[in-house]
Amino acid sequence: MAVRRVIRMGHPVLREVARPLAPDEIGGESVARLIADMTDTLRDYGGIGLAAPQVAEPVRLAIIEIPGGPTRYGEILTMPLTVFINPVIEVLDPAPAGYWEGCLSIPGLRGYVERPQHVRIRYQTERGDPAELELQGFLATVLQHEFDHLDGVL
Repeated sequence: MAVRRVIRMGHPVLREVARPLAPDEIGGESVARLIADMTDTLRDYGGIGLAAPQVAEPVRLAIIEIPGGPTRYGEILTMPLTVFINPVIEVLDPAPAGYWEGCLSIPGLRGYVERPQHVRIRYQTERGDPAELELQGFLATVLQHEFDHLDGVL
């Protein structure tokens, strides 16, 4: 569809708590267009995750796409393009591990962040269906990073 500009640190939308998408919005044309634009943007910027607030849309939507194989984070598991609407994280084991995280909204800078490494994510798909994933390690970290954006955490 279209590559959008990723807003950067300092933009007020990045500090807002994003609003949940209503059931009648999910599956609608505007949300489908946003998902398509975010997918194009993620791929154009070379990222592995993108939250709607990063393209100045303060709604609880994020996408993840991890090609797997060798990356700057080492060898990681593949995750096909997955859309998370109104996600909720449940920590299953609070034992943390740390990674040097990067962010498309703060280009050229990485920060060492420790996060729980075993989580369950409950969310809705782009069709509005309920879904759930249990993740460990790096994938748990990636999702927590993207979902931080939904809570105004940069």
